[in-house]
Amino acid sequence: MSKFNLERFNKAKEQLGEQPIKLKKTSYPKPKVKNGMLVDKAGKPIGTKGDMYTKVIMDYILQEGCLDHDPRPKYKDFYENATYNSKKREVTTKTGEKIKVGKNEFVEEKENGVEVNVPAHTISVNNGIECTYDLSKGESPMITLRPIATKASCAEILWIYQVQSSDLVVFDELLGKRTWEEDRKINNWWEEWAVRNKDGSYKLNKEGHPDIYNCYGGTTGKRDMIRKEVIDVIKGNIEKGIKPNPDSRRLITCLWQIDDFNGPHALKPCAFLTIWNVRHDWDGEDYLDMTMVQRSSDFATAGCINQVQYAELLMMVAKDVGMKPGKFTWKPINVQIYDRHLDQAIEILGREPVSGIDASIKLNEKATSFDKMTTSDIKILDKDAIQEIKNKNPQLQFPLGI
Repeated sequence: MSKFNLERFNKAKEQLGEQPIKLKKTSYPKPKVKNGMLVDKAGKPIGTKGDMYTKVIMDYILQEGCLDHDPRPKYKDFYENATYNSKKREVTTKTGEKIKVGKNEFVEEKENGVEVNVPAHTISVNNGIECTYDLSKGESPMITLRPIATKASCAEILWIYQVQSSDLVVFDELLGKRTWEEDRKINNWWEEWAVRNKDGSYKLNKEGHPDIYNCYGGTTGKRDMIRKEVIDVIKGNIEKGIKPNPDSRRLITCLWQIDDFNGPHALKPCAFLTIWNVRHDWDGEDYLDMTMVQRSSDFATAGCINQVQYAELLMMVAKDVGMKPGKFTWKPINVQIYDRHLDQAIEILGREPVSGIDASIKLNEKATSFDKMTTSDIKILDKDAIQEIKNKNPQLQFPLGI
């Protein structure tokens, strides 16, 4: 068994003038790994490769992670019909509960209650993490330790690199959840990061839609990144004077464009850099390998999603250029678990993955052009597998730091 050092964590928080946290439990089974897979007590492989990496990385963060001191994101805790005593720095809820407000927490009194902005602290590591999956052998970053929104992950990657949009209504449309004309609502997680006016209203684009503007699709759209910087170079569909070179070690796309950040923009790119390489293997096949570098990973919430969607991107581009999808490598730099996700991380570490299911990523054989691929062309789990995961390892809630 391993144990998270909650006493050390809370002591550090108190030194920052903030409230300690409570956890349901602090102990969990240390992951057992053999030949790159989790194993049970009998030494038999269980789960997916993604399950293995998830447990190993969570254990690493809990044991070696350090506390950040001045986090950018905040939790927005709203107490309906509550009152605030500024002298005591205390919120009284409608049920009479007294909640102390830390010195680094910002209170906003509203008509129907009190909103407290609480620093969203994390514990994180800055080194030692790399995950590699051989997609040609069916290895997958998909996990079975909790349900994962696979359609949303595919929709987001197409939104950024194929549709090249920063329009949140367009993202909803890719998800099949467009309701903007009826209720003026956005139905995807980017709504929290929509660019807003000073009064808090959406800063609408020329289509009259909420937008994240100069990042992600706002960056790829100006450069047509995947097409011009990867696909066209490999296939030779490029301007005269530039030689096509599939063996180039310069097939790179980068979302971190500082000039774009001078204009209105939402959350700066986390997964920001892709590096593509062709491998002429000894089996006579040409494989397309790709590494994705991520500056920051909210691991418990989105670590699996980011890996799945970029593995999907590799598969789609490989199909377009007529190669086999090869090895996908994920290299995150700062990998963190939020303080309000610690209970969930320890719960996941105690779960047993689902074995005996096919979690490989599959691309429709008839889908040959990246420009025409849709979320329906990607399949990961069948309905029975999805239900088995839900039954054995139900979904967990992860409060977002905004």
